[in-house]
Amino acid sequence: MTQPPSHDPKQLRSYRWFGPDDMRSFGHRSRIKGMGVDDIDYQNRPVVAILNTWSELNTCHSHFRDRADEVRRGILQSGGFPVEVPVMSLGEMLMKPTTMLYRNLLAMEVEEVLRCHPIDAAVLMGGCDKTVPAMLMGAISADIPSIFLPAGPMLKGRWKNETLGSGSDVWKYWDERVAGNLCDQDWKGIENCIARSAGTCMTMGTASTMAAVTEAMGMSLVGAACVPAVFADHHRLATQTGRRAVDLAWENLKPSDILTRESIENGLMTSLAIGGSTNAIVHLIAIAGRLGIELTLDHFDELSRTTPVLGDIRPGGRFLMEDFYNAGGLPALLARLTDLLHTDCRTVGGVTLGEQIAGAEAIDDEVIRTRDNPVSPAGGTCLLKGNLAPNGCVIKSIAADPKLLTHRGPALVFDNYPEMKAKLHDPDLDVTADSVLILRNAGPLGAPGFPEWGMLPIPKKLLQAGVRDMVRLSDARMSGTSYGTCVLHIAPESAAGGPLALVETGDAIEIDVPNRRIHWDVSDEEIDRRRQSKQLGTLLPERGYGHLYAKHVTQADRGCDFDFLEGRSPGQEPGIH
Repeated sequence: MTQPPSHDPKQLRSYRWFGPDDMRSFGHRSRIKGMGVDDIDYQNRPVVAILNTWSELNTCHSHFRDRADEVRRGILQSGGFPVEVPVMSLGEMLMKPTTMLYRNLLAMEVEEVLRCHPIDAAVLMGGCDKTVPAMLMGAISADIPSIFLPAGPMLKGRWKNETLGSGSDVWKYWDERVAGNLCDQDWKGIENCIARSAGTCMTMGTASTMAAVTEAMGMSLVGAACVPAVFADHHRLATQTGRRAVDLAWENLKPSDILTRESIENGLMTSLAIGGSTNAIVHLIAIAGRLGIELTLDHFDELSRTTPVLGDIRPGGRFLMEDFYNAGGLPALLARLTDLLHTDCRTVGGVTLGEQIAGAEAIDDEVIRTRDNPVSPAGGTCLLKGNLAPNGCVIKSIAADPKLLTHRGPALVFDNYPEMKAKLHDPDLDVTADSVLILRNAGPLGAPGFPEWGMLPIPKKLLQAGVRDMVRLSDARMSGTSYGTCVLHIAPESAAGGPLALVETGDAIEIDVPNRRIHWDVSDEEIDRRRQSKQLGTLLPERGYGHLYAKHVTQADRGCDFDFLEGRSPGQEPGIH
Protein backbone atom coordinates (compact mmCIF):
# COMPACT_ATOMS: atom_id res chain seq x y z
CA MET A 1 0.00 0.00 0.00
CA THR A 2 1.44 3.39 -1.01
CA GLN A 3 1.95 6.01 1.65
CA PRO A 4 -0.08 9.24 1.39
CA PRO A 5 1.98 12.27 0.38
CA SER A 6 3.48 14.43 3.10
CA HIS A 7 1.60 17.65 3.75
CA ASP A 8 4.66 19.43 5.11
CA PRO A 9 4.27 23.01 3.78
CA LYS A 10 8.06 23.38 3.66
CA GLN A 11 8.05 20.93 0.75
CA LEU A 12 5.85 23.23 -1.33
CA ARG A 13 7.53 25.31 -3.99
CA SER A 14 5.66 28.43 -2.81
CA TYR A 15 7.25 28.15 0.63
CA ARG A 16 10.38 29.78 -0.82
CA TRP A 17 8.32 32.92 -1.40
CA PHE A 18 6.14 32.97 1.70
CA GLY A 19 7.73 30.85 4.41
CA PRO A 20 11.10 32.30 5.47
CA ASP A 21 11.36 34.89 8.23
CA ASP A 22 13.16 37.53 6.17
CA MET A 23 12.47 40.91 4.62
CA ARG A 24 11.81 39.60 1.10
CA SER A 25 9.17 37.13 2.30
CA PHE A 26 7.64 39.89 4.42
CA GLY A 27 7.17 41.85 1.20
CA HIS A 28 5.53 38.88 -0.54
CA ARG A 29 3.14 38.26 2.35
CA SER A 30 2.22 41.91 2.82
CA ARG A 31 1.38 42.42 -0.87
CA ILE A 32 -0.78 39.31 -0.92
CA LYS A 33 -2.61 40.74 2.09
CA GLY A 34 -3.02 44.00 0.18
CA MET A 35 -5.47 42.08 -2.06
CA GLY A 36 -7.61 41.16 0.93
CA VAL A 37 -6.05 37.76 1.54
CA ASP A 38 -5.76 36.55 5.16
CA ASP A 39 -3.11 34.22 6.61
CA ILE A 40 -5.52 31.31 6.76
CA ASP A 41 -6.27 31.66 3.04
CA TYR A 42 -2.78 30.83 1.81
CA GLN A 43 -0.39 29.86 4.57
CA ASN A 44 0.56 26.16 4.56
CA ARG A 45 -1.64 25.60 1.51
CA PRO A 46 -0.62 24.73 -2.07
CA VAL A 47 -0.85 27.70 -4.40
CA VAL A 48 -2.71 26.47 -7.47
CA ALA A 49 -2.66 28.69 -10.55
CA ILE A 50 -5.65 28.71 -12.88
CA LEU A 51 -4.12 29.59 -16.26
CA ASN A 52 -7.16 30.94 -18.08
CA THR A 53 -7.20 31.59 -21.84
CA TRP A 54 -10.62 33.27 -21.75
CA SER A 55 -11.21 36.02 -24.30
CA GLU A 56 -14.18 37.77 -25.86
CA LEU A 57 -12.49 37.14 -29.22
CA ASN A 58 -12.42 33.37 -28.72
CA THR A 59 -15.81 31.64 -28.99
CA CYS A 60 -14.30 28.32 -27.96
CA HIS A 61 -13.40 29.72 -24.53
CA SER A 62 -16.34 32.08 -23.98
CA HIS A 63 -17.57 29.98 -21.02
CA PHE A 64 -14.21 30.02 -19.23
CA ARG A 65 -15.13 32.86 -16.86
CA ASP A 66 -17.64 30.51 -15.23
CA ARG A 67 -15.37 27.48 -15.45
CA ALA A 68 -12.54 29.33 -13.70
CA ASP A 69 -14.86 29.95 -10.74
CA GLU A 70 -15.76 26.25 -10.70
CA VAL A 71 -12.10 25.25 -10.79
CA ARG A 72 -11.55 27.69 -7.92
CA ARG A 73 -14.32 25.97 -5.95
CA GLY A 74 -12.60 22.61 -6.34
CA ILE A 75 -9.24 24.02 -5.24
CA LEU A 76 -10.83 25.52 -2.13
CA GLN A 77 -12.66 22.27 -1.35
CA SER A 78 -9.32 20.44 -1.25
CA GLY A 79 -7.57 23.03 0.86
CA GLY A 80 -5.61 24.86 -1.81
CA PHE A 81 -5.15 28.56 -2.48
CA PRO A 82 -6.43 29.39 -6.00
CA VAL A 83 -4.93 32.21 -8.05
CA GLU A 84 -6.25 33.00 -11.53
CA VAL A 85 -3.60 34.06 -14.05
CA PRO A 86 -4.67 35.17 -17.55
CA VAL A 87 -2.52 34.00 -20.44
CA MET A 88 -2.75 34.61 -24.18
CA SER A 89 -5.91 33.31 -25.86
CA LEU A 90 -5.44 31.71 -29.28
CA GLY A 91 -8.80 31.83 -31.06
CA GLU A 92 -8.52 30.07 -34.42
CA MET A 93 -11.36 31.87 -36.17
CA LEU A 94 -10.40 35.50 -35.65
CA MET A 95 -6.58 35.58 -35.31
CA LYS A 96 -4.70 36.22 -38.56
CA PRO A 97 -2.80 34.93 -40.35
CA THR A 98 -3.10 31.90 -38.07
CA THR A 99 -2.91 30.93 -34.41
CA MET A 100 -0.07 28.57 -35.35
CA LEU A 101 2.15 31.64 -35.61
CA TYR A 102 1.55 32.22 -31.90
CA ARG A 103 1.54 28.68 -30.50
CA ASN A 104 5.17 28.95 -29.44
CA LEU A 105 4.58 32.39 -27.93
CA LEU A 106 1.84 31.02 -25.65
CA ALA A 107 4.07 28.05 -24.80
CA MET A 108 6.82 30.44 -23.73
CA GLU A 109 4.36 32.52 -21.71
CA VAL A 110 2.99 29.47 -19.88
CA GLU A 111 6.51 28.25 -19.09
CA GLU A 112 7.67 31.59 -17.73
CA VAL A 113 4.45 32.38 -15.84
CA LEU A 114 4.68 29.06 -14.03
CA ARG A 115 8.38 29.38 -13.28
CA CYS A 116 8.54 32.98 -12.07
CA HIS A 117 5.58 32.86 -9.66
CA PRO A 118 5.02 31.08 -6.31
CA ILE A 119 2.98 28.29 -7.94
CA ASP A 120 2.80 24.70 -6.65
CA ALA A 121 0.45 23.32 -9.30
CA ALA A 122 -1.48 24.58 -12.31
CA VAL A 123 -4.81 24.00 -14.01
CA LEU A 124 -4.33 24.65 -17.73
CA MET A 125 -7.60 25.93 -19.22
CA GLY A 126 -7.64 25.67 -23.01
CA GLY A 127 -9.39 24.07 -25.92
CA CYS A 128 -9.14 25.95 -29.20
CA ASP A 129 -6.65 24.23 -31.49
CA LYS A 130 -3.23 25.67 -30.60
CA THR A 131 -3.94 26.43 -26.94
CA VAL A 132 -3.78 22.72 -26.06
CA PRO A 133 -0.28 21.94 -27.39
CA ALA A 134 1.00 25.37 -26.39
CA MET A 135 -0.03 24.97 -22.76
CA LEU A 136 1.29 21.41 -22.60
CA MET A 137 4.61 22.47 -24.14
CA GLY A 138 4.98 25.28 -21.62
CA ALA A 139 4.03 23.10 -18.65
CA ILE A 140 6.49 20.41 -19.77
CA SER A 141 9.33 22.91 -19.94
CA ALA A 142 8.46 24.45 -16.55
CA ASP A 143 7.89 20.92 -15.14
CA ILE A 144 5.54 22.06 -12.38
CA PRO A 145 2.58 19.78 -11.46
CA SER A 146 -0.13 20.54 -14.04
CA ILE A 147 -3.50 19.21 -15.17
CA PHE A 148 -5.38 20.14 -18.32
CA LEU A 149 -9.05 21.20 -18.47
CA PRO A 150 -10.34 21.08 -22.07
CA ALA A 151 -12.98 23.58 -23.17
CA GLY A 152 -15.23 20.87 -24.59
CA PRO A 153 -17.04 20.82 -27.94
CA MET A 154 -20.05 22.99 -28.72
CA LEU A 155 -23.50 21.52 -29.31
CA LYS A 156 -24.43 20.01 -32.66
CA GLY A 157 -25.54 22.51 -35.28
CA ARG A 158 -28.99 22.21 -36.84
CA TRP A 159 -30.44 23.76 -40.00
CA LYS A 160 -33.88 22.66 -41.18
CA ASN A 161 -33.62 18.86 -41.07
CA GLU A 162 -29.82 18.82 -41.42
CA THR A 163 -27.31 18.22 -38.61
CA LEU A 164 -24.42 20.61 -39.12
CA GLY A 165 -20.77 20.08 -38.21
CA SER A 166 -18.20 22.83 -37.73
CA GLY A 167 -16.02 23.49 -40.73
CA SER A 168 -17.01 20.40 -42.68
CA ASP A 169 -20.46 21.70 -43.52
CA VAL A 170 -19.16 25.23 -44.14
CA TRP A 171 -16.96 23.89 -46.93
CA LYS A 172 -19.73 21.66 -48.26
CA TYR A 173 -22.40 24.36 -48.46
CA TRP A 174 -19.96 27.01 -49.70
CA ASP A 175 -19.17 24.77 -52.65
CA GLU A 176 -22.89 24.51 -53.36
CA ARG A 177 -23.25 28.29 -53.11
CA VAL A 178 -20.33 28.86 -55.50
CA ALA A 179 -21.86 26.31 -57.87
CA GLY A 180 -25.15 28.27 -57.76
CA ASN A 181 -27.14 25.64 -55.85
CA LEU A 182 -27.70 27.54 -52.57
CA CYS A 183 -29.50 30.85 -52.21
CA ASP A 184 -28.42 33.76 -49.98
CA GLN A 185 -31.28 33.18 -47.53
CA ASP A 186 -30.28 29.55 -46.91
CA TRP A 187 -26.61 30.52 -46.60
CA LYS A 188 -27.59 33.09 -43.94
CA GLY A 189 -29.69 30.47 -42.16
CA ILE A 190 -26.70 28.13 -41.96
CA GLU A 191 -24.55 30.98 -40.65
CA ASN A 192 -27.04 31.61 -37.85
CA CYS A 193 -27.23 28.05 -36.55
CA ILE A 194 -24.01 26.17 -37.21
CA ALA A 195 -22.37 27.43 -33.98
CA ARG A 196 -25.06 26.88 -31.32
CA SER A 197 -23.09 27.37 -28.11
CA ALA A 198 -19.77 28.05 -26.50
CA GLY A 199 -17.11 25.42 -27.06
CA THR A 200 -14.75 24.10 -29.69
CA CYS A 201 -15.68 22.65 -33.09
CA MET A 202 -18.00 19.67 -32.61
CA THR A 203 -16.41 17.73 -35.46
CA MET A 204 -13.16 15.82 -34.86
CA GLY A 205 -11.13 18.93 -35.61
CA THR A 206 -7.80 19.81 -34.07
CA ALA A 207 -9.36 20.97 -30.80
CA SER A 208 -11.15 17.69 -30.03
CA THR A 209 -8.26 15.68 -31.43
CA MET A 210 -5.77 17.35 -29.11
CA ALA A 211 -8.15 17.08 -26.14
CA ALA A 212 -8.38 13.33 -26.79
CA VAL A 213 -4.61 13.06 -27.21
CA THR A 214 -4.10 14.91 -23.92
CA GLU A 215 -6.42 12.54 -22.06
CA ALA A 216 -4.75 9.49 -23.61
CA MET A 217 -1.33 10.82 -22.61
CA GLY A 218 -2.56 11.08 -19.04
CA MET A 219 -2.67 14.88 -18.62
CA SER A 220 -6.41 15.30 -17.96
CA LEU A 221 -9.05 13.47 -15.96
CA VAL A 222 -10.81 10.42 -17.36
CA GLY A 223 -13.51 11.32 -19.88
CA ALA A 224 -12.51 14.98 -19.98
CA ALA A 225 -11.89 15.15 -23.74
CA CYS A 226 -15.44 14.68 -24.95
CA VAL A 227 -17.71 16.46 -22.42
CA PRO A 228 -19.68 19.13 -24.33
CA ALA A 229 -18.87 22.63 -23.14
CA VAL A 230 -22.33 23.54 -21.90
CA PHE A 231 -23.34 20.24 -20.29
CA ALA A 232 -23.67 20.10 -16.49
CA ASP A 233 -20.99 17.41 -16.62
CA HIS A 234 -18.52 20.05 -17.79
CA HIS A 235 -19.23 22.24 -14.76
CA ARG A 236 -18.54 19.25 -12.53
CA LEU A 237 -15.41 18.35 -14.49
CA ALA A 238 -14.01 21.83 -13.78
CA THR A 239 -14.50 21.42 -10.04
CA GLN A 240 -13.06 17.90 -10.08
CA THR A 241 -10.02 19.20 -11.93
CA GLY A 242 -9.49 21.89 -9.30
CA ARG A 243 -9.67 19.33 -6.51
CA ARG A 244 -7.19 17.03 -8.19
CA ALA A 245 -4.75 19.91 -8.81
CA VAL A 246 -4.29 20.31 -5.06
CA ASP A 247 -3.42 16.62 -4.74
CA LEU A 248 -0.88 16.98 -7.54
CA ALA A 249 0.83 19.77 -5.61
CA TRP A 250 1.19 17.66 -2.46
CA GLU A 251 2.29 14.63 -4.48
CA ASN A 252 4.65 16.78 -6.60
CA LEU A 253 3.49 14.78 -9.63
CA LYS A 254 5.06 16.64 -12.53
CA PRO A 255 4.65 16.35 -16.32
CA SER A 256 8.05 14.60 -16.45
CA ASP A 257 6.60 11.87 -14.20
CA ILE A 258 3.69 11.26 -16.59
CA LEU A 259 4.84 12.00 -20.12
CA THR A 260 7.17 9.39 -21.59
CA ARG A 261 7.84 7.95 -25.02
CA GLU A 262 5.13 5.36 -24.30
CA SER A 263 2.52 7.95 -23.28
CA ILE A 264 3.34 9.99 -26.39
CA GLU A 265 2.70 6.85 -28.45
CA ASN A 266 -0.63 6.43 -26.66
CA GLY A 267 -1.54 9.94 -27.76
CA LEU A 268 -0.46 9.27 -31.33
CA MET A 269 -2.39 6.00 -31.57
CA THR A 270 -5.44 7.73 -30.13
CA SER A 271 -5.23 10.45 -32.76
CA LEU A 272 -5.15 7.77 -35.46
CA ALA A 273 -7.97 5.71 -33.92
CA ILE A 274 -10.37 8.65 -33.73
CA GLY A 275 -9.63 9.77 -37.30
CA GLY A 276 -8.06 12.89 -35.85
CA SER A 277 -6.67 16.05 -37.34
CA THR A 278 -3.43 15.98 -39.32
CA ASN A 279 -2.33 18.91 -37.15
CA ALA A 280 -1.91 16.54 -34.21
CA ILE A 281 1.20 15.15 -35.88
CA VAL A 282 2.97 18.52 -35.84
CA HIS A 283 1.91 19.18 -32.24
CA LEU A 284 2.90 15.75 -30.95
CA ILE A 285 6.34 16.07 -32.52
CA ALA A 286 6.73 19.42 -30.72
CA ILE A 287 5.44 18.03 -27.41
CA ALA A 288 7.79 15.07 -27.65
CA GLY A 289 10.64 17.43 -28.51
CA ARG A 290 10.08 19.37 -25.27
CA LEU A 291 10.62 16.06 -23.46
CA GLY A 292 13.82 15.36 -25.36
CA ILE A 293 12.08 12.57 -27.28
CA GLU A 294 12.54 12.34 -31.04
CA LEU A 295 9.25 11.50 -32.75
CA THR A 296 9.63 11.08 -36.50
CA LEU A 297 7.11 10.96 -39.31
CA ASP A 298 8.35 7.47 -40.12
CA HIS A 299 7.43 6.27 -36.63
CA PHE A 300 4.04 7.89 -37.00
CA ASP A 301 3.52 6.02 -40.26
CA GLU A 302 4.51 2.70 -38.65
CA LEU A 303 1.75 3.17 -36.07
CA SER A 304 -0.66 4.35 -38.77
CA ARG A 305 -0.31 1.03 -40.59
CA THR A 306 -1.43 -0.96 -37.54
CA THR A 307 -3.94 1.32 -35.77
CA PRO A 308 -7.59 0.89 -36.81
CA VAL A 309 -9.92 3.87 -37.05
CA LEU A 310 -12.79 3.20 -34.63
CA GLY A 311 -14.24 6.69 -34.20
CA ASP A 312 -16.90 7.25 -36.88
CA ILE A 313 -16.74 11.03 -36.49
CA ARG A 314 -16.79 13.80 -39.07
CA PRO A 315 -15.01 14.74 -41.24
CA GLY A 316 -13.71 11.18 -41.70
CA GLY A 317 -16.97 9.63 -40.50
CA ARG A 318 -20.65 10.38 -39.91
CA PHE A 319 -21.17 11.58 -36.34
CA LEU A 320 -20.25 14.52 -34.11
CA MET A 321 -18.57 14.95 -30.72
CA GLU A 322 -21.85 15.06 -28.82
CA ASP A 323 -22.67 11.65 -30.29
CA PHE A 324 -19.18 10.42 -29.35
CA TYR A 325 -19.71 11.55 -25.76
CA ASN A 326 -23.13 9.88 -25.58
CA ALA A 327 -21.65 6.68 -27.02
CA GLY A 328 -19.15 6.36 -24.16
CA GLY A 329 -16.47 8.85 -25.15
CA LEU A 330 -12.76 8.33 -25.35
CA PRO A 331 -12.48 5.79 -22.48
CA ALA A 332 -14.86 3.45 -24.34
CA LEU A 333 -12.85 3.76 -27.56
CA LEU A 334 -9.53 3.19 -25.79
CA ALA A 335 -10.95 0.15 -24.02
CA ARG A 336 -11.24 -1.44 -27.47
CA LEU A 337 -7.54 -0.81 -28.15
CA THR A 338 -5.90 -2.04 -24.95
CA ASP A 339 -3.70 -4.53 -26.81
CA LEU A 340 -2.16 -1.64 -28.79
CA LEU A 341 -1.76 0.84 -25.93
CA HIS A 342 0.82 1.17 -23.18
CA THR A 343 -1.71 0.72 -20.39
CA ASP A 344 0.84 0.96 -17.56
CA CYS A 345 1.48 4.68 -18.21
CA ARG A 346 0.71 7.02 -15.33
CA THR A 347 -2.00 9.69 -15.44
CA VAL A 348 -2.75 12.87 -13.49
CA GLY A 349 -5.70 10.99 -12.02
CA GLY A 350 -3.29 8.98 -9.89
CA VAL A 351 -3.92 5.68 -11.68
CA THR A 352 -2.52 4.02 -14.79
CA LEU A 353 -4.17 4.45 -18.17
CA GLY A 354 -5.29 0.81 -17.99
CA GLU A 355 -6.96 1.39 -14.62
CA GLN A 356 -8.51 4.60 -15.93
CA ILE A 357 -10.29 2.91 -18.84
CA ALA A 358 -11.09 -0.40 -17.12
CA GLY A 359 -14.80 -1.11 -17.36
CA ALA A 360 -15.48 1.63 -19.91
CA GLU A 361 -18.37 0.60 -22.13
CA ALA A 362 -19.26 1.63 -25.67
CA ILE A 363 -22.99 2.30 -25.83
CA ASP A 364 -23.29 2.79 -29.59
CA ASP A 365 -21.28 0.55 -31.93
CA GLU A 366 -22.05 2.81 -34.87
CA VAL A 367 -20.26 5.80 -33.34
CA ILE A 368 -17.48 3.81 -31.65
CA ARG A 369 -16.86 0.93 -34.01
CA THR A 370 -15.79 -2.55 -32.98
CA ARG A 371 -12.44 -3.96 -34.06
CA ASP A 372 -14.10 -6.27 -36.60
CA ASN A 373 -16.08 -3.38 -38.13
CA PRO A 374 -13.71 -0.37 -38.21
CA VAL A 375 -14.15 2.82 -40.21
CA SER A 376 -10.78 1.83 -41.67
CA PRO A 377 -8.60 -1.13 -40.68
CA ALA A 378 -5.54 1.17 -40.61
CA GLY A 379 -4.02 4.28 -42.05
CA GLY A 380 -6.59 7.02 -41.40
CA THR A 381 -3.73 9.47 -41.91
CA CYS A 382 -0.68 8.54 -43.98
CA LEU A 383 2.87 9.74 -44.56
CA LEU A 384 4.05 10.20 -48.15
CA LYS A 385 7.64 10.67 -49.28
CA GLY A 386 9.33 11.33 -52.60
CA ASN A 387 11.32 13.85 -54.57
CA LEU A 388 8.68 16.55 -54.00
CA ALA A 389 8.71 16.00 -50.23
CA PRO A 390 12.11 14.60 -49.20
CA ASN A 391 11.30 15.05 -45.51
CA GLY A 392 7.72 13.89 -45.87
CA CYS A 393 4.16 15.14 -46.13
CA VAL A 394 0.80 13.87 -44.87
CA ILE A 395 -2.68 13.10 -46.15
CA LYS A 396 -5.84 12.30 -44.22
CA SER A 397 -6.83 9.37 -46.37
CA ILE A 398 -10.15 8.60 -44.63
CA ALA A 399 -11.38 12.10 -45.52
CA ALA A 400 -10.41 11.78 -49.21
CA ASP A 401 -12.16 10.37 -52.27
CA PRO A 402 -10.86 6.77 -52.46
CA LYS A 403 -10.62 7.06 -56.26
CA LEU A 404 -8.01 9.82 -55.90
CA LEU A 405 -5.66 8.04 -53.50
CA THR A 406 -3.79 6.84 -56.56
CA HIS A 407 -3.63 9.67 -59.08
CA ARG A 408 -1.41 11.28 -61.73
CA GLY A 409 -2.12 14.66 -63.25
CA PRO A 410 -0.70 17.99 -64.45
CA ALA A 411 0.23 20.61 -61.87
CA LEU A 412 -1.58 23.94 -61.67
CA VAL A 413 0.67 26.12 -59.52
CA PHE A 414 -0.21 29.16 -57.42
CA ASP A 415 2.74 31.03 -55.92
CA ASN A 416 0.80 32.33 -52.92
CA TYR A 417 -2.67 32.53 -51.43
CA PRO A 418 -3.65 35.95 -52.88
CA GLU A 419 -2.74 34.73 -56.37
CA MET A 420 -4.81 31.60 -55.90
CA LYS A 421 -7.78 33.60 -54.64
CA ALA A 422 -7.56 36.00 -57.58
CA LYS A 423 -7.26 33.35 -60.30
CA LEU A 424 -9.00 30.21 -59.08
CA HIS A 425 -12.52 31.03 -60.26
CA ASP A 426 -11.53 32.56 -63.60
CA PRO A 427 -13.77 30.86 -66.19
CA ASP A 428 -10.79 30.72 -68.57
CA LEU A 429 -8.58 28.90 -66.04
CA ASP A 430 -6.90 25.93 -67.74
CA VAL A 431 -7.98 23.27 -65.23
CA THR A 432 -9.72 19.89 -65.30
CA ALA A 433 -10.77 17.42 -62.64
CA ASP A 434 -7.46 15.59 -63.24
CA SER A 435 -5.36 18.67 -62.47
CA VAL A 436 -3.29 18.78 -59.29
CA LEU A 437 -3.76 22.14 -57.58
CA ILE A 438 -0.57 23.35 -55.89
CA LEU A 439 -0.20 26.20 -53.40
CA ARG A 440 3.26 27.18 -52.22
CA ASN A 441 4.66 29.80 -49.85
CA ALA A 442 2.12 28.66 -47.25
CA GLY A 443 4.42 26.97 -44.73
CA PRO A 444 5.94 28.11 -41.42
CA LEU A 445 8.18 30.69 -43.11
CA GLY A 446 6.33 31.39 -46.33
CA ALA A 447 2.89 32.45 -45.12
CA PRO A 448 4.18 33.14 -42.42
CA GLY A 449 2.93 30.92 -39.62
CA PHE A 450 1.83 27.72 -41.40
CA PRO A 451 -1.88 28.61 -41.84
CA GLU A 452 -4.77 26.26 -42.60
CA TRP A 453 -4.88 26.91 -46.34
CA GLY A 454 -4.34 23.29 -47.39
CA MET A 455 -7.94 22.53 -48.39
CA LEU A 456 -7.62 24.58 -51.57
CA PRO A 457 -11.00 25.58 -52.98
CA ILE A 458 -12.18 23.77 -56.09
CA PRO A 459 -12.48 26.09 -59.12
CA LYS A 460 -15.99 27.35 -59.80
CA LYS A 461 -16.10 25.91 -63.31
CA LEU A 462 -15.45 22.44 -61.89
CA LEU A 463 -17.97 22.86 -59.07
CA GLN A 464 -20.60 23.79 -61.63
CA ALA A 465 -19.67 20.61 -63.53
CA GLY A 466 -20.29 18.51 -60.40
CA VAL A 467 -16.69 18.01 -59.20
CA ARG A 468 -16.45 17.91 -55.38
CA ASP A 469 -12.91 16.62 -54.79
CA MET A 470 -9.58 16.77 -56.57
CA VAL A 471 -5.92 16.34 -55.62
CA ARG A 472 -4.45 19.39 -53.87
CA LEU A 473 -0.88 19.83 -52.63
CA SER A 474 0.66 22.49 -50.39
CA ASP A 475 3.21 23.23 -47.70
CA ALA A 476 0.29 24.51 -45.58
CA ARG A 477 -1.78 22.79 -42.91
CA MET A 478 -5.53 22.33 -43.10
CA SER A 479 -8.22 22.53 -40.45
CA GLY A 480 -9.02 19.26 -38.74
CA THR A 481 -12.62 19.91 -39.80
CA SER A 482 -11.63 19.89 -43.48
CA TYR A 483 -11.85 17.01 -45.93
CA GLY A 484 -10.78 16.06 -49.43
CA THR A 485 -7.69 14.69 -51.15
CA CYS A 486 -5.30 17.25 -49.69
CA VAL A 487 -1.57 16.56 -49.36
CA LEU A 488 -0.19 18.75 -46.59
CA HIS A 489 2.91 19.77 -44.61
CA ILE A 490 5.26 19.28 -47.57
CA ALA A 491 8.76 19.51 -46.10
CA PRO A 492 10.98 21.30 -46.63
CA GLU A 493 8.56 24.09 -47.52
CA SER A 494 9.01 26.17 -50.65
CA ALA A 495 10.15 29.28 -48.74
CA ALA A 496 12.95 27.21 -47.20
CA GLY A 497 14.15 26.13 -50.64
CA GLY A 498 12.20 22.88 -50.84
CA PRO A 499 11.48 21.25 -54.21
CA LEU A 500 7.93 22.64 -54.18
CA ALA A 501 9.45 26.03 -55.03
CA LEU A 502 10.59 24.68 -58.40
CA VAL A 503 7.40 23.04 -59.67
CA GLU A 504 5.89 24.61 -62.79
CA THR A 505 2.37 24.44 -64.16
CA GLY A 506 2.08 21.41 -66.42
CA ASP A 507 4.60 19.23 -64.56
CA ALA A 508 3.26 15.72 -63.93
CA ILE A 509 2.56 14.96 -60.26
CA GLU A 510 1.75 11.50 -58.93
CA ILE A 511 0.46 10.39 -55.54
CA ASP A 512 0.24 6.75 -54.49
CA VAL A 513 -1.16 6.62 -50.97
CA PRO A 514 -1.24 2.81 -50.62
CA ASN A 515 2.51 2.77 -51.32
CA ARG A 516 3.13 6.02 -49.36
CA ARG A 517 4.70 7.72 -52.38
CA ILE A 518 4.61 11.17 -53.93
CA HIS A 519 6.53 11.82 -57.14
CA TRP A 520 7.30 14.87 -59.27
CA ASP A 521 7.97 13.59 -62.77
CA VAL A 522 10.81 15.90 -63.73
CA SER A 523 14.40 14.81 -64.37
CA ASP A 524 17.16 15.53 -61.87
CA GLU A 525 18.94 17.55 -64.53
CA GLU A 526 15.91 19.78 -65.08
CA ILE A 527 15.46 20.22 -61.32
CA ASP A 528 19.10 21.34 -61.02
CA ARG A 529 18.67 23.77 -63.93
CA ARG A 530 15.59 25.33 -62.30
CA ARG A 531 17.32 25.56 -58.93
CA GLN A 532 20.26 27.42 -60.42
CA SER A 533 18.04 29.86 -62.30
CA LYS A 534 15.62 30.69 -59.49
CA GLN A 535 16.23 32.76 -56.39
CA LEU A 536 14.94 30.78 -53.41
CA GLY A 537 14.22 31.67 -49.80
CA THR A 538 12.30 34.42 -48.04
CA LEU A 539 13.13 37.64 -46.24
CA LEU A 540 12.96 37.74 -42.45
CA PRO A 541 10.53 40.21 -40.87
CA GLU A 542 12.58 43.11 -39.59
CA ARG A 543 11.27 43.36 -36.05
CA GLY A 544 9.38 41.90 -33.12
CA TYR A 545 8.02 38.44 -32.57
CA GLY A 546 7.78 37.80 -36.32
CA HIS A 547 11.56 38.17 -36.58
CA LEU A 548 12.15 35.78 -33.68
CA TYR A 549 9.69 33.30 -35.16
CA ALA A 550 11.16 33.27 -38.66
CA LYS A 551 14.72 33.02 -37.36
CA HIS A 552 14.12 30.03 -35.08
CA VAL A 553 11.03 28.05 -36.16
CA THR A 554 11.69 24.51 -37.36
CA GLN A 555 10.03 22.81 -40.34
CA ALA A 556 6.81 20.79 -40.20
CA ASP A 557 8.55 17.43 -39.89
CA ARG A 558 10.25 18.72 -36.71
CA GLY A 559 7.11 20.15 -35.10
CA CYS A 560 7.53 23.87 -35.86
CA ASP A 561 8.86 24.56 -32.37
CA PHE A 562 11.66 27.05 -31.80
CA ASP A 563 15.05 25.41 -32.18
CA PHE A 564 16.24 26.87 -28.87
CA LEU A 565 13.36 25.26 -26.94
CA GLU A 566 13.78 21.69 -28.15
CA GLY A 567 15.14 19.12 -25.70
CA ARG A 568 14.63 18.30 -22.07
CA SER A 569 16.35 21.26 -20.45
CA PRO A 570 13.97 23.01 -18.06
CA GLY A 571 15.07 26.45 -16.92
CA GLN A 572 16.46 27.01 -13.46
CA GLU A 573 14.28 27.93 -10.53
CA PRO A 574 14.40 31.69 -9.99
CA GLY A 575 16.54 33.06 -7.23
CA ILE A 576 14.66 34.99 -4.56
CA HIS A 577 16.79 37.95 -3.55
